[in-house]
Amino acid sequence: MSAVRTAFMDAVNASRAVLASPQVASRWTDPSALAEFSVGGLAGHLVRGSTTVLEYLAASDPEGEPIRPAAYFAAMPAAPDLASPLPVSIRQRGEQLAAAGPAGLLDRLDTARSELVGLLPTLSDSRKVQVFGNQVMRLDDYLLTRIVELLTHTDDLAVSLGLAPIELPASALDLALPYLLEVGRLRSGDLAVLRAFTRRERDLAGALRIF
Repeated sequence: MSAVRTAFMDAVNASRAVLASPQVASRWTDPSALAEFSVGGLAGHLVRGSTTVLEYLAASDPEGEPIRPAAYFAAMPAAPDLASPLPVSIRQRGEQLAAAGPAGLLDRLDTARSELVGLLPTLSDSRKVQVFGNQVMRLDDYLLTRIVELLTHTDDLAVSLGLAPIELPASALDLALPYLLEVGRLRSGDLAVLRAFTRRERDLAGALRIF
C-alpha cells in the first residue's frame, strides 16, 4: 500500500482514539471549539473524513483530467462566512451522522475503517475519484485532503473535550504539512507565503491560513 494510504489509515486510527474518549458522550451536546458546531456535530464531521472516501470509491472510475492536489483547498475561501451555504451544509452533514449518538458514530467509524483496510490495498495507483464540486482527483491526492481534515478535526475534538495535546501520527503530518504549504503557495503566491513565514507584519493575505 502506498505511503499516502498508510498515512491516511494512521490518521483514521488517531481520530478513533479521540472519538472513543469517554468525554465525547458526556460533552455531546456542548458547544465545540469550532463556532456553530456542537461536540457531536464536530465528531460527525470528523468521521466523514473517513466515510467520504468509501462513498466516492463506490462510484466507477471517472473520466476527465484530475486536478492538482493543492487545487482542492486552494479554491475554497480561507475564512468563509459561517452562515453561507457551504459551511451550513458541512455542519448539517456532521449533525446527520451524529444523530446515531456517540456509540453509534463510533460503530460507523469502525465499520468504515474495516472496509478501508480491506479495500485500499487492492486499488490501482491510477484510480481516480469524483469528489466535491464534481472535481476529478487521483485517489492518493484526495487522501491528502482527508489526512488534513482528519488531523485538523482530531485536534479540534480533543481541544473541545479538554484533553491534553495529542500526539498526531508523524506519517500523516509529514504529508499534511508540505501539502498545506503547497495550497498556500497556489492560493496566495510565493511572496505572500514567504512574508507569512518571515515578515508577519506584511502578511496581509493570511497566506498560511488554509481554512
